[in-house]
Amino acid sequence: MNSRAVEPEKTPSAPNTTDAPKGPSGGFGKGYVTDAWYFVALSRQAAQGSLKRYEVMGEPVLIGRTQAGDVYGLRDICPHRAAPLSAGRLVEREGEGETVECPYHGWRFRTDGTCAAMPSLCEGQDVEVGRIKVRSYEVRESQGMVFVWMPADARNPSQPDQEPPLFPGAEGEPQLVEWMDFDSHIDHAVVGLMDPAHGPYVHKQWWWRSEKSMHEKAKTFAPRDYGWAMVRHAPSSNSRLYKVLGGAPATEITFRLPGYRWEHIQVGAKQVLALTLLTPVNDKKTRITQVFWSDHWVFALAKPFLRAGVAAFLHQDGGMVNLQNEGLKYDPPLLWIDDADKQAKWYQQLKKEWLKSRAEQRSFVNPIKETVLRWKS
Repeated sequence: MNSRAVEPEKTPSAPNTTDAPKGPSGGFGKGYVTDAWYFVALSRQAAQGSLKRYEVMGEPVLIGRTQAGDVYGLRDICPHRAAPLSAGRLVEREGEGETVECPYHGWRFRTDGTCAAMPSLCEGQDVEVGRIKVRSYEVRESQGMVFVWMPADARNPSQPDQEPPLFPGAEGEPQLVEWMDFDSHIDHAVVGLMDPAHGPYVHKQWWWRSEKSMHEKAKTFAPRDYGWAMVRHAPSSNSRLYKVLGGAPATEITFRLPGYRWEHIQVGAKQVLALTLLTPVNDKKTRITQVFWSDHWVFALAKPFLRAGVAAFLHQDGGMVNLQNEGLKYDPPLLWIDDADKQAKWYQQLKKEWLKSRAEQRSFVNPIKETVLRWKS
């Protein structure tokens, strides 16, 4: 899937796109935000002794947890004959500690990637086992989620200079989790996720919005760490779902690189957090994971209906991605307009600045300024 964002020629009928960025090296819909934390799993999915295989940015990643409870990450390829280590088992041998045993020839690797044993070796065969290593990944566990650091240079990986983001209201066990793989590069998944104008046409539920209910909206946006936020406000009058919460809900919607979007709703002392995590599986597939936490009593009652609604939204968005792919395979220029596509432009600017700041070994400078955006939905 190839696509590029371009700035159309200025004509009297052309919309204002003068601040559309050219995009990072490789163009829109290509490449990744590297030297960054990506979500891979919920903590409860990484049980003690488990070996789970994931793909992130086209790389096979094994996420495991020792019997002592420590989470670790390895490249899921044995350097001997390329068998996936995740198909093996976690074992403990005297003098070795806990190791991952390859299912093919039983080579064993410590959780830092160092080879601990080659069972086929005979006495006198001179092999420096400890010099053989599997690539290891920095892994963090935070707020019941597991994140992996994906460096720009896998052979000479950078050490994390930041921790995974903290999300307001992500306390205790999640109450609802849904996920779906989109046949899309993460760039297209992000701008589709943050698009404020597609709802009345793609999500045509009676309890959400319709084309007839469309009206003009004006929202204040402000920069946040590695992203931006639609600052806290009362939900739109045609967003019926919020009404079941009662009271006077106030919501803030935030986006942060490389692919986190969360809506934090407060109703008095109660709250709801809807967190969307985007993980680039490869350049043509992105995993969308939606996780919800809430201490509001209505949430427990509405959970079955909410689950159905979330699943419907994901399938509707996934269907639109498939339709969009029919056009993207011809590599057309894409037209970004103000104000409805401003967030898509911001994402491209953030990605470009992130990659540039890392290459120049300097601090990231958020290019977004506080502003009011207007659109109809």
